[in-house]
Amino acid sequence: MPRAQIKDEKTYRELRKKGESKEKSARIANAAAGSSKSAVGRKGGKSPSYADWSKQELVKRAREIGIKGRSTMSKAELVKALRNH
Repeated sequence: MPRAQIKDEKTYRELRKKGESKEKSARIANAAAGSSKSAVGRKGGKSPSYADWSKQELVKRAREIGIKGRSTMSKAELVKALRNH
């Protein structure tokens, strides 16, 4: 049975099968339902790579999106956590 908060259930299930988190899958599925998958794909890529950010910037971004344990993470761990969120 489809969940009310998921607008494109098929896309959501495909992303979950690929190993994406529930939150990330829902964001992508809902964004794709609002326009088109190709339009959603074109939206990304305007920000510099997380590898180019300072550790302080990474910690700030991790705080904004609620990643737990961020204060004890190394820069590489922060990058990985942000990419997989």
